[in-house]
Amino acid sequence: MHPEPLLPSSGRRVFVALGDSFTEGVGDRDERLPNGVRGWADRVAERLAKAQPGWRYANLAIRSKRLRHIVNEQLEPALRMRPTLVTLYAGGNDILDLTTDMPALMADYEKLVAQLAETGATVVLFTGFDIKVSALLEPLKKRNTYYNQQVRAIAEKYGAVLVDYWCLDAFHDRRMWDSDRLHMSKAGHKYLAGQVLDQLGVPHKITLKDWEPPARHSLREWERQQRRWIRDWVLPLFGRKLRGVTLGDALGPRWPDPVKVPRKGGLKKLAGASNGPRES
Repeated sequence: MHPEPLLPSSGRRVFVALGDSFTEGVGDRDERLPNGVRGWADRVAERLAKAQPGWRYANLAIRSKRLRHIVNEQLEPALRMRPTLVTLYAGGNDILDLTTDMPALMADYEKLVAQLAETGATVVLFTGFDIKVSALLEPLKKRNTYYNQQVRAIAEKYGAVLVDYWCLDAFHDRRMWDSDRLHMSKAGHKYLAGQVLDQLGVPHKITLKDWEPPARHSLREWERQQRRWIRDWVLPLFGRKLRGVTLGDALGPRWPDPVKVPRKGGLKKLAGASNGPRES
């Protein structure tokens, strides 16, 4: 936890979350909320409002977005909101594209961070986790390591808060991940919200789940799970890549304009007062 307060004790309090599915909240399902998900950023916003009434919150993240989309579609709206707190995770989908020029990607990432830092807002950055999805994705580990090294250096250069996701051992438990093995489960999003709040020095009561040791599966059950995962997630993913479409194409931001977060009832209270969640 940081020794000094990082957030304004008075005045404007505007939290803007930028990024892709990681920040949109994919894996933490809640049909009562926009796009049918909740996520760690919503949880952080709600805790901020409990600790300091008056926080406003916008979440511009949309699943499947590459860094260039975040720059082109989310940066200007975010700057217009004059944020006092910004979170950014970007580049994960670019890493999965094997044609991505990693040095060029990270140069663009640094330009984005520099523009956010110029606002005077507290900027929160994240490294990426080494997800043990399949041996098929092991070649991506070197790219992910390079990404993380650069994010750490950029965070230090611009005085950003770093949530070093790579080092969070709790995520080695498969129950912290959704069935697609790429996105956090509800438990994972909840735990990550606690990690972000810790880095910001915001009090909370989020704790790691006290699970029993994971059950061991037979070889037959393991093979069945592998086949199901390939059928339900891997093949559709490659199919979308071949068609040039993404899951985020028909979606808009979950909270496109800063909303005042209620101290009681949280964001579900706001969603219930509106026309309900958008298409998930």
